[in-house]
Order: sequence, then C-alpha cells, then structure tokens
Amino acid sequence: MQKSIFRLIAFTLVLGVAAVPFDPARAELVVDITRGFVEPLPVAVTDFDGAAPGDIRFGQDISKVIADDLERSGLFRPIEQGAFIQDPATLRIAPKFGDWRLINAQALVSGATELQADGRLKVEFRLWDVFAETQITGLAYFTTPANWRRVAHIIADAIYKRLTGEEGYFDTRIVYIAESGPQNRRVKRLSIMDQDGENHRFLTDGSVLVLTPRFSPTTQEITYLSYVGDTPRVFLFNLNTGQQEVLGNFPGMTFAPRFSPNGNSVIMSLARQGNSEIYDMDLRTRKVIRLTNHPAIDTSPSYSPDGGEIVFNSDRGGTQQIYVMAGNGDNVRRITFSAGRYATPVWSPRGDLIAFTRIYQGEFYIGVMRPDGSGERMLAKGFLVEGPTWAPNGRVLSFYRQEPANAAGIVSSKLFTIDLTGFNEREIVTPIDGSDPAWSPLIP
Repeated sequence: MQKSIFRLIAFTLVLGVAAVPFDPARAELVVDITRGFVEPLPVAVTDFDGAAPGDIRFGQDISKVIADDLERSGLFRPIEQGAFIQDPATLRIAPKFGDWRLINAQALVSGATELQADGRLKVEFRLWDVFAETQITGLAYFTTPANWRRVAHIIADAIYKRLTGEEGYFDTRIVYIAESGPQNRRVKRLSIMDQDGENHRFLTDGSVLVLTPRFSPTTQEITYLSYVGDTPRVFLFNLNTGQQEVLGNFPGMTFAPRFSPNGNSVIMSLARQGNSEIYDMDLRTRKVIRLTNHPAIDTSPSYSPDGGEIVFNSDRGGTQQIYVMAGNGDNVRRITFSAGRYATPVWSPRGDLIAFTRIYQGEFYIGVMRPDGSGERMLAKGFLVEGPTWAPNGRVLSFYRQEPANAAGIVSSKLFTIDLTGFNEREIVTPIDGSDPAWSPLIP
C-alpha cells in the first residue's frame, strides 16, 4: 500500500455553536487499561451522516468498522443503534447530550462522509465526552473511496489513543500461514489480511511448504521460511512488487528468521553439521555475523526494540529454556528455570515483556515475563497453542490454537487474539485454517 494513499488533515473541528460550560472538577474521560479486568466503556458510534445515498452508505460502513474495532479490544461496549434517540443529521449541528446520557453512553462518536467532485472521499469524525458535554477530538481525512476501511481503522485508533492514552493497533495487518488438508499432507500458503480478518489474500499458491512469516518494520517486506527442493531456505517477499528472493544460499538449513528493529538485517538460525547457531545478516551487504557458539541448539532469536539485546531459546542447560544475550552475542544468560520447555520467545514492542510458548505436563501455554525472567504469567493454554506475536502497541497478542486430529486425520488450527492481562480471547476468522501469525507495525 503506497504511503501516499491518503492525505490526513489533523485538526480539531470547530463547531458553530456556543461553548458548553465545562466542570473542571469532573475527571477527564479515560479508560484504565492497566487492571486485569476492565469494565468496557459504553460508547455510542452513530452512522456517519451524508447528503447523497453513496455518502450515507460509506458512512454506515465506516461507523460499523469503528464500532467493531472498539468492541474487539474488550475496552469498549458499543451501544446498539436501536437505542439511539438523536438522529445523525442533527448531530452535525450539536449533540443533545441529555439524549445520550439517557442510554448510558459515556462517549459519543459522530461524523460525516462526502464524495468530492475530484473523486476523493472526505471523512470527518468527532469524539465527545457525554457527561462533560465537550468535544474531545476531531479529525478529517481525504482518501480514495476504495480505502474507506483503512480510514475507519485509523479513526478507531485515534479514539482508542484519546481514551486510553495508548497507541492503537487497528490500522495493521497480520501475515500468517493458511493451512488445509489432512495432518500428514497439509498444504500451507503464505497469506495476509487486515487485523480484523478483512482484505484477505493468499501470497503463495501452496506448491511449496512455507513457515514462520515475519514483517519488516516498514511493513513492506516479509521474511519467511520455505522448503524448496526439500531444503529450508529463508526468503524475502516484497508486498509492493510480489518479488521473492532467497536470503543467501548457505550450506545447511536456515530457519526462524526475524527482522532487526531497524529493518537493516535479518536474524536467523543456521544448522550446520547437526549444530544450530544464531546468525545476523546485513541485508545491504549480505555480510553474515555468527552470534552464538555452543554445541547445543540455539534458535528462535528475537531482538529487543532498541536492538541492544536478543532473546532466544536453547537446550544448552539440558532442557529447552529461554536465554538473553547482548546484540553482539556477548553476556549470554538464562532467564527461565521452571519445569517444562520454553520456545518461540518474542520481545514486546514496548520492551517491557517477552512472550513465549511453554510446554508443561502435556499442555501448551502462551505466557509473558519480564526480560529478566521474573513475573511469569500464563495467558492461554490448550492441546497446542503456539507462536505468540505482539500488536504494535504491546497490549494485545495473537497466537494460534490447534486441536487434536479427528478420526479422519483432519486437524483444526485457528488464529486468536488475547489481551495482555489474559482476558478477552477472540478468534480471528480466516477462510481456512491458520497458524504462525505475525502482526505488522502500524501501516505508514
């Protein structure tokens, strides 16, 4: 998606009405997202008003996407529109706050859409604090009509940020492995979609096995593992051009690729003569640097957000555990010591936590811990739950859940999201089974 896909005008919309008195003693409307469970904030999201039938249709579609985004976060409860008293047309003049208090709305979202003479779509919205009777924020956007859904996600992000103080994560994509067929003959295709499952498309045709896709920080490239000629190789996939290229032709097997925070290199595991070590490749020079040197299996590396440290898993201590080392491979230290095995560690974009998979007493868990190994918490468990990936705001995780094969040898593998606190687990609906999700940064 081109960076110039739309132009954003960020300004507070000035209303042609008299100022409404504001009680400074009343606390500003915010959502506290630090607790384990948050009672969702009741919010009214009205259909965006429009003059022509086409404008009205866009307005209805945009408001629905906004409401769905907010509801899926678990922090907001959109009120059914059948309960609304004031209609969208009169909202363009001013809200009747008493009408919205009657239905217990604490926040109100209104807006308008209009197709311009030059073919662009203008979308404006306003966020209101119902009890303070004041506008909190307002923005206007100009875009091509085909990008209405993305504008809706951007508006939802603006609402989320204004009410929680945290960056949103709705204007993002997820790349994953789409799966079909029986367990012993799974067809796996590289696939991409918006974070809500919309705008889905397959990137590969399933003729070769693909695994572990990961986004670049620019969101324009994906690195992944592909078996070509029965040999695993790390590939780069350019989303703009569709071009694919092998990231080096190393002797041995390469796997578990992941971009560095600045996108200039890819860190990966390389197995030679039965020994797996961690390497970093500079994408500009193709120079490869070996970061670990141990007879054990070192794999699944992930950089910290500042690039200063790397988390990985290794069996160098006798069992598969999680280790952290400096970005140049120095100062290796073990951070997990509990029973069971640990895998797929990934550093949070905020830098405060590491997510992981833990296998203990026949069950799989998705958990998080601090970078020193303290504060370990399990968020999800199941027959097989694996592959955690962070939303760019570090507040939500995605992972996949696989159920045991049935009598016909068919397995079921689905993608889910869960809040950092362990609440609000939701399935991301995909056309076919899915695994190995990877969440993009916010789209530039």
